[in-house]
Amino acid sequence: MRKVHWSRRLFNCLNVLALAGIALVTLYPFLYVVFASISDPVELMGNSSLLWKPIGFSLAAYKKVFTNPSIYTGYMNTLFYVIVGTTVNILFTCMAAYMLSRKQFMLRRILTMLFIFTMYFSGGLIPNYLLIKDLGLINSRLALILPGMVSTFNLMILLTGFEEIPQSLEESARIDGAGDWTILFRIVIPLAKPTIMVILLYYAVGHWNAWFNAMIYLRDSDKMPLQIFLRDILTRSQLGAMTGQTDIEDVGQTIKYATIVVSTVPILCIYPFIQKHFVKGVMIGAVKE
Repeated sequence: MRKVHWSRRLFNCLNVLALAGIALVTLYPFLYVVFASISDPVELMGNSSLLWKPIGFSLAAYKKVFTNPSIYTGYMNTLFYVIVGTTVNILFTCMAAYMLSRKQFMLRRILTMLFIFTMYFSGGLIPNYLLIKDLGLINSRLALILPGMVSTFNLMILLTGFEEIPQSLEESARIDGAGDWTILFRIVIPLAKPTIMVILLYYAVGHWNAWFNAMIYLRDSDKMPLQIFLRDILTRSQLGAMTGQTDIEDVGQTIKYATIVVSTVPILCIYPFIQKHFVKGVMIGAVKE
């Protein structure tokens, strides 16, 4: 067995300690929110130190959250935006990336530059609002889906993944009589699955956390996503924001943390299913031979 030099052991120990410290600093805010959400409201209000475990135990905040109909409305709307929006995003991003990855396409370079241009320059908030208004999308669910159909950043990631696929596969498919649609959906997309899973996560998280466009373009509360209700609760910081009551109770402090947990856990559950594709998808194109 090869003997490991003491300096290497020291480096490994320091490396582990440093990474453990970074992990703790990253994870602690989430743990604090979880512990605070199940703590006794009165004892939590009197605590001024770090929170390493729940102070007392109370599920009153979660009871208030799940008895509020706005939470269920927000959940249903957010799930709609995530599922429909992400599906539309993936479909059109794949088609755009496939088109720009074909070397025989004459306008490939010009269109790529036009896409990249939109990463650095945009019309601004007021022109975008006027455009949505002229399209008749104000107070429409489509206002949160159609304008962001293709993200240029995600498009560039997927374009790199498509370019890694050997051209010989496309040539063989064309010899067998396959068209562009067949090549895209039966050859290119299956082979680029790791990259697609990465941008799927990016799109899904983006839709889940989106609230600004909803605040601008939507008017009806029954179309608002969950994050709008969460924002309302966090900014007002009182029980009346959830129950409609005017009396402020102690549980109003913990209800903020319970709402954060309820709105965050579902999107965290998605990651384990695509984690195995994540590193591979991000690293595609990072090393050129």
